[in-house]
Amino acid sequence: MNMQLLLILLMSFAIGVITLPILIPILRRLKASQTEREELQSHQAKTGTPTMGGIGILIAYTASTLVAAIIEPMVLPVLILTVGFGLIGFIDDYLKVVLRRSDGLLAWQKLILQFLVTTIFVFYITKFSGISLLMRIPFTNGAMWDIGYFAIPILYFAVIGTVNGTNFTDGLDGLASTVTFIVALFFAAASLHLGGGVELSGMAMAGALLAFLIYNCYPAHVFMGDTGSLALGGFVAGMAYMLQMPLYILIVGLIYLVEVISVILQVGYFKLTHGKRIFRMAPIHHHFELGGWSETKVVTIFAIVTGLMCAVGFIAI
Repeated sequence: MNMQLLLILLMSFAIGVITLPILIPILRRLKASQTEREELQSHQAKTGTPTMGGIGILIAYTASTLVAAIIEPMVLPVLILTVGFGLIGFIDDYLKVVLRRSDGLLAWQKLILQFLVTTIFVFYITKFSGISLLMRIPFTNGAMWDIGYFAIPILYFAVIGTVNGTNFTDGLDGLASTVTFIVALFFAAASLHLGGGVELSGMAMAGALLAFLIYNCYPAHVFMGDTGSLALGGFVAGMAYMLQMPLYILIVGLIYLVEVISVILQVGYFKLTHGKRIFRMAPIHHHFELGGWSETKVVTIFAIVTGLMCAVGFIAI
């Protein structure tokens, strides 16, 4: 099994390393470029950097996961959720950066598509994978929580919330990819420990993200766009549910959670006070950046926090 894990990791990495240098010039020709917020003066030099690089992550992850599925079919539901949300992100990106429709998918359209993908995932895991919706309770030595009829609504909330939290985390060079790389390794290790059968999926994503980071670390030559960030959220939620660990997202995905909360607080406070703000800018990584932290410092600190929380998460198992 250790050799299989290594081979899937290397396969995904190799596919990503081969794919991305081909993909990036294509994105440039399509003028699928990033537009930066005017308030972020330090980001203005990034204007014109190709986006939709998440396509490269999806290609590497999907190809290696399909190979892994020959060995362990349990990886397929995670693939469904990852690719499903990645396709939603791709449509949104294509409308915004290629067809130049500033709004992309409307909020209600995006929400309907997210519900549809989540429904397909629920149907697959309950009908074909034999995974119950019982949830492991952290720090209880394996105790499970049965919430009955509330399990399905909670699943929709957890999946869509995680996906949007990951989307908010994508805003600095290498941030979402680094944080999710660490989370992917955590779920791979947790699956090995618990016998969950999805460790190969975790290694496939880790390899794809390592390849992407070659081109996405500061200064980035490509951004993942919604294609990548929504796919990563689908991956995290899929891994968590296949291991019956959605509660652990609150631990190992603390950065995603804080990013979402910062946006909710900022928007809510702005409306209540007619223009006042809690943070310099939301999501919160921009707050630290405007406070004087460099992009690399923010990414490093957030990665360290994620690593520490993943260690806590493993203890909690």
